[in-house]
Amino acid sequence: MGSVQAFFRTLPRRVSADRIAGMNNTYVFDIEGAGTWTVALADGSLTVTDGAGENADCTVSASEETFEKIVAGEQNPTSAYMTGKLKVKGDLGAAMKLQKLF
Repeated sequence: MGSVQAFFRTLPRRVSADRIAGMNNTYVFDIEGAGTWTVALADGSLTVTDGAGENADCTVSASEETFEKIVAGEQNPTSAYMTGKLKVKGDLGAAMKLQKLF
């Protein structure tokens, strides 16, 4: 398993309920070269499923390399977005809330 897969597999136990309390959003992460995951937040709970779920608030797309750098803190997500390395489709307000996960 690569590190992107491990990130999504372990995400639910690494994010505390108080950090995501009040968040009710669904995100699709389409990571080129690694896979696609749906992350659903529902007022303190977080679930991750393989594949792209329907009705996501936003879709985040990036290369595996860019995503790994963002997760490791080596790449600023805003600058990655501004330079086209990270793409967001849908609700940008929901995308901004993702900072609570990292």
